[in-house]
Amino acid sequence: MAPGSSRYDPAVDFELDDDQLALRDAARELLSGMASPGQVRMSSGGPDGVGQQPYDRALWTAMAEQGWMGVLTPESQGGLGLGLVEAAVLLEEIGRYLAPVPFLPSLLALAAIAPSGGAVAQRWAPALVMGESIGAVAWSRDGQATAIVDGAAGAWRLTGRCDPTVAAPVADVLVVFATLASEQRVLHGPVGLFAVECAALGAKRPKAEPAMDQTRTLGWVTFEDAPAIMLGGVDLATSLVDMAAVGVSAEMLGGASRAMEMTVDYAKERVQFDKPIGSFQAVKHRCADMLVDVEGMRSAVYYAAWTVGAATDDASVAASTAKIWCSDAARRVMASALQVHGGIGFTWEHDLHLYLKRSQLDQLSFGDADHHRSRLTALLRPKVEAGHSVL
Repeated sequence: MAPGSSRYDPAVDFELDDDQLALRDAARELLSGMASPGQVRMSSGGPDGVGQQPYDRALWTAMAEQGWMGVLTPESQGGLGLGLVEAAVLLEEIGRYLAPVPFLPSLLALAAIAPSGGAVAQRWAPALVMGESIGAVAWSRDGQATAIVDGAAGAWRLTGRCDPTVAAPVADVLVVFATLASEQRVLHGPVGLFAVECAALGAKRPKAEPAMDQTRTLGWVTFEDAPAIMLGGVDLATSLVDMAAVGVSAEMLGGASRAMEMTVDYAKERVQFDKPIGSFQAVKHRCADMLVDVEGMRSAVYYAAWTVGAATDDASVAASTAKIWCSDAARRVMASALQVHGGIGFTWEHDLHLYLKRSQLDQLSFGDADHHRSRLTALLRPKVEAGHSVL
């Protein structure tokens, strides 16, 4: 059975099938032609960010024409009708090429909006599938946005400030995690998901902020009695957190894999004491450790993508596990890559620093490793207390 299947089978083979490999190859062909290091740098601007573009519109259009934004959307609604594993395949390649496009934010926004039905889905889902509009997801570790319902009109309003949000300055619609005003504010909920049209924010519309990762744009999201439409409660919010954790982990996998390849190539070419530095035992060990980390990331990402896509009982456990492992492993891989490259890896002229900075932002997005350790503890404690196995 292919990993993208919705049926649960403990004997599943997690190798990508022929269709998924073809999807990966097509993605690499597109990105290698339109997201080369030079093209990424043109979008990113110089060392001070001057000249940075919000995103690569030509690449975004090409991705839309190939149907990338509809990877999770049923064919009956104009999408590709695939699954989260296929989305992870695309996200890994986006991470590998540092593609300067808001793919994951729009994909997550669409995943929250499309099932809601009603006017909000009719308004935004087709535009998001076609790439004509851009979505973003505003999440905060401590639930800083609060949703209040107007009892007379039954309308929702949002107040508060969310964490810096990737793609918020270029988004047309925001999906917001907000604590319900009638509920106690706690770390992991209860929360609801709300849609907010950016045009309705007026002067509070998110603006681009200086960021270390210059391949993407991000900004603070602030609400002052902003009109919102409720998309769902804690179940939908939990599902979207799981998808986000898998998506960010897949991007980290792609970036770490490419950083490892760059490091191995450099170790073969860089000569000291008349020998390639890759022949030295200390460098060999660094590279071997990087391979172990990257392959561990791969296993965690694709298992989590399958479990979340199939909505298995341990989907949230797998998603948080992937985010923990990939955040920690990506940090180790980038550290080893810098050690092997030496001073050149820190310079603007070398591509490695772009991967480092993007990885650092991904490690924090939708909860860092410590946040997901706390979440994992909360998820597993009931099993332990009941005397059940956590494996």
